Order: sequence, then structure tokens, then C-alpha cells
Amino acid sequence: MQVSSPMKYLFAAVATAPLLAGMAHAQAEDEVRIEQPVIVTLPGPQRTAGEMVSNVAALDRKALVEDMSSTLGDTLDRQPGVASTSFGQGASRPVLRGLGAERVQVLTNGIGVIDVSAASPDHQVAADGIDAVKVEILRGPAALVYGGQAIGGVVNVIDGLIMEDLPKRPLAGEAYAASNSVNDGTEAGGRVQGVLGPLVGTLTASTRDFGNYDIPSPAQSDRLRAENGEPAGPDGELPNSFVQTNSVAGGLSWVGEKGFLGGAVRQQSSQYGLPLEETAFIDLKQTRYDMRGGLNVDNGFFTDITASASVADYEHTEFEAPGEPGTIFKTDGFEGRIEAGHVLGPLQGEFGIQYADSSLDAIGDEAFITPTDTKSVGVFLYESHDFESGLGIEGGLRGEQVDLDNEGAGKVSFDLVSGSAGVHKHWDSGWFLGTQVSWAERAPNQSELFADGPHLATEQYEVGDATLGKERGLNFEGTARWENDAMSFGANLFLTDFSDFIYLAATGAELDDLPVFEFRQQDAQFTGGELFANYQLLDGPLTADWKFDAGLDFVKAEFDDGSDVPYVPPVTLNAGAEADWGALALGAKLTWAGDQDSPGVGQLATDGYVTADLHADLDIARYGFGRTGTKLFLEARNVSDEEVRMATSVLKDSVPQPGRNIRAGIRYLF
Repeated sequence: MQVSSPMKYLFAAVATAPLLAGMAHAQAEDEVRIEQPVIVTLPGPQRTAGEMVSNVAALDRKALVEDMSSTLGDTLDRQPGVASTSFGQGASRPVLRGLGAERVQVLTNGIGVIDVSAASPDHQVAADGIDAVKVEILRGPAALVYGGQAIGGVVNVIDGLIMEDLPKRPLAGEAYAASNSVNDGTEAGGRVQGVLGPLVGTLTASTRDFGNYDIPSPAQSDRLRAENGEPAGPDGELPNSFVQTNSVAGGLSWVGEKGFLGGAVRQQSSQYGLPLEETAFIDLKQTRYDMRGGLNVDNGFFTDITASASVADYEHTEFEAPGEPGTIFKTDGFEGRIEAGHVLGPLQGEFGIQYADSSLDAIGDEAFITPTDTKSVGVFLYESHDFESGLGIEGGLRGEQVDLDNEGAGKVSFDLVSGSAGVHKHWDSGWFLGTQVSWAERAPNQSELFADGPHLATEQYEVGDATLGKERGLNFEGTARWENDAMSFGANLFLTDFSDFIYLAATGAELDDLPVFEFRQQDAQFTGGELFANYQLLDGPLTADWKFDAGLDFVKAEFDDGSDVPYVPPVTLNAGAEADWGALALGAKLTWAGDQDSPGVGQLATDGYVTADLHADLDIARYGFGRTGTKLFLEARNVSDEEVRMATSVLKDSVPQPGRNIRAGIRYLF
């Protein structure tokens, strides 16, 4: 019997489980503990990542600084089950389990980013980890409380501007700065937070200035050159791949014994080049206002009530050349949520209502979509209960109405229903088993319904279909995990059966010298999973404390007619090791990505790659500089200068990833 590559790794993990368990048992006497982060994005009572059937993750500030890249998607793409759409240095969105763009909801503090990043891969996400305190990644049924656009999952960027609890320190802050050799770039960010009685004030600022980046190979891939006889293209440096970003934000909160109330404002701007076009670039600006308040009720039924609201004004201009503005994209929006935590008999949960209203307008030669207003209102309920035996149950429902009103095509409405149910079991031995099923419905977005025009950034002429129906997905997921104080390992396997999956397909025709692509619907099936392991060893070889981690993710996606869904990530393995002597820590990370030989109709296959990263941290807080956590760091990314092309990127055959990068910087806490 021939075994597929993902299953080989799964079988290997199962076969080595007893050995790993024995290693962990041998270290049981060591005082070491693998901490599971509390996931605040989850509805209902607070839970850690280890208490969820789905594979959820959280990156704290330390991890964000270590993995920082120029875009949100690239910062997160080493996480299990996460890839990036990667449009050069300027734009990328996270891809979760092969699903991206309109199927992954990117949030800021639990409210949508209110931008146009889902409309095109060259549009930057109006949220960035450079000044965030935490980023959470949520997959599975719990994500459905955020709406049908979260059918693939949720990425929540938490900026910490509105505080719900009083900080321990009356005055604290952080300064962060780094330089990069691959693009002669600099990046910096700062945060100051002060407490005066019940008032908490927070100020943040960040900047990034990256030039064109070095590439280890000609821009055009070997496959593309063989396909159409094109020249190799630029070599050594990728023209027009620069990115510059700036942000400034402030928040003020009142924190009492039983509640909090706060507001924040953020202004950010960005300019970045579009690598396929010689001089074209995007100039982006957004102003966003947030308010959030909460009250601890605890009256026997209600436990707490939280209300959040955001208003944003977003605009970006696509310049054909300096001084020559082209297409302008504008969106103004409001989104609000009210969530009520409660106890109902043995159940703990949350119910609430969410409302969103936004307008999208595109003006200019590349305005491939006409003005569209989108309104949605949703109600949701999520319940859970953990029995003393270790058995747990959870489930949720959401009803939503989405109305889209286009200037030319008129109004279309969608009534959506989503639901989930799951069960899990904890054992004192450290085992956790769980399974869940969910049903989700998604309304097509503005581009899928109403697009009709040239899209030069992706070299396509896009045509929407106002008669598209809603997309539906039936998901099954199971997990098995084991952990003790020093080690954890496990696997999540999933199957999602889509009805009327919406996708962009080549028609074979041409308009305006561009190939025509139109949005269509067809049933599709996604299968895959993530394997993961962590191990800690105190006072190990070389008298260091050691940490090891590894994660392997895979997904296969096929349409009902047997063809492959395009832009799906290949089998990917990430592994890391770190030795910590207290003042000095040295580490290495390895990424292996397999070939993507199932690229979809009209797409070229993508070669796999192996990259290695090295890093060193010096804890200068031990020498009187700053408080705990202050470090100098030095990194070498893509040490071997490997040619890397992301199978999830529309530019994979013309825009390789950056080559070798030496990154040096400081994170100073006070």
C-alpha cells in the first residue's frame, strides 16, 4: 500500500509517541512547565489553548518581535496551519488551512479591520504586529461567533490601547528597534503606559522603512521561463519592492472594581511598491476610533456584559508613477458588538449581537468594482460545560443577515445560519481527546458579486456574478493531545466539505490585453491537519536549559470535478531548538516545504524549499539595563540564501521571497 506524504508523517508521529512519552517521564522531576496561553478571542468563560478541540494559538509580544516581518501574514506564517498570500514586502494576508482572503476574518481587538485587504492580494491589511501586544489565531467552530467571513478562522490583533484591568506598574513602557541587511531597512516601535488612580493612558508609535529587497535568484521562476519563454527578469534585487509604514495611537481607560470603559484612536499610513509594475505603488491611510466597555454583573444569570464599537475611515491611492494618481479605493465603516456572559444551569456561555455597516468605492482606470454598501446584523449564542469527570461539551449558533447594495447591479440579500457542537475529555494522565462538527454559511463579498474590470496588480480582468448563492461548509475535526510538565504533543485532523465554494477561474478569453477570470461556484473538499510537539529540558547538555518545538501541517483541496483548488500551501514542517544559559540564548529554526504538485487549473507547480534561521539573544537586564525582558538580539534568516516561492501567492512565479537577511536590534523595557 502506498502512503501519501502527510500520512507518512502522521504514522511516524504515532509510532514515536511512546518514546517521546518516556523522554518526558524521565524529566518529570525537573521543575519545568509548558504554559498554555489564555485565548481572549474565544467566546464564553476564559480558556487556555490546551482546553480547545480546535488548534488555536497566541503570539505574545516577545514572539512577535522575534518573528516580525513587514506584513501580518508573513509574521504569522511559521505558525501551525498558517501560510501567507505574500505580495512582496508590502501586502499579505494570513491563510488558515488553505483558506484566505474573504474566508479569514482579521480583527483588531475583536472588531473587523475595516479595510479592503480581502478584495485583492495587493491590498495591505490595516493591522500590524509591530505595535501589538498579542496576536491570536482561532480556527474551528468558536470562530463562527464572528460571522460567515470567519469560515476559515480568525486572526485577532490585540493592541492593548484599552485596558480592562489596572496594570501592576504605575509607569511602564517598551522601545524596540531593528535593522535588516536584506533591504537596508529599519523598524522601530514604542509604547508608554501610565496609571493615575483608576485612569490608564497608553501611547504607541511605530515606523518601518524597507528598501527594495535582495533576491537569491532571477525574479522569474524556471517554470515560468520554460512555459512562455520570458527572460529571467531582474536579479540580485527586486525592483519596486519597498515598503514604508508609520502609525501613532493613543488610548485612555477608566478601570473600576466591577467594570471598565475606554476609547482609543489610531492613525496609520503606508507606502509600498507593486513589484510587477515598474513604478506603481500604493499610498494608504486609515484613521480608526475604538470604544469598549465592560461591567461585571454576577447576578446569578448574567456574569458580565461587554460592548465594543469601531469607526474607521480608510483610503488608498494606487499611483502609476510618482505624481500620477490612478485608482482610489475608499471605505468607511462602523462595526459594533454587545456580548453578555451568563450562567444557565450547568452551562456557561455568551450571547450577543453584532452590527456592521460599510461602504466601498473605487474610482479610476483600475476600478474593477463599482460603489457598494454592505450591511450585516448577526445574533449568536455559545455554551459550554465541563464536568468533574473531565468530560466537556460546547456548542454555538449564529444567525446573520447580509445586504449588499451595488450602484449598478442593485441589492442582494443573504440569510445565513451557522452552528457547531463538540465534545472532549481530559484524563489525569495528560491525555486530551476531542471532536467537533460545525456548519457555516458565508455570503459572497463585493468583488465576487460585482467585479467587472482590469486588475493590473494580479494581471487579470475580473468578472463577478451577481447571481452567486451563499457558500456553505460542513466541517469535522478531531484532536488527540498529551502533555506533562515538560512535554506536549498532538494532532488535529479536519475535513471540510464545501457546497457552492466560490473561486476565481480562467475563461480563456482576453479583455484589455488581460486574461479574463470570472467568479464561479463548485463543491469542494478540504482535508488536512497539524501535528505538533514541544519539549523542555532543564540543565541539559552544555549546562543549558533547552527548548524544542516542531509542527507539521498539510492540506489537500479538490473541487467536485476532480481538479485542484489553487493557491493551497504544500506540506510544511517547522522545527526549532534553543539553548538558554540565562544571560545568553542561542537558537535555530528550520522550515521544510514540500513541492506543490497540485497547483490548480492554469497554475504552475511550485518547488519546495528548505530554510534555516539562527538567532542569539543577550539578556542585558542582568547587567542593569532596563527591566526583565530587555534584550539585544541578532538573527540570520534564510542563512543559505534559498530561493523561496510561496504556493499561496499569486506572484509566486515572478516574485521570490527575500534572500539572506541579517537582523539586529534591541527590545528595551522600562
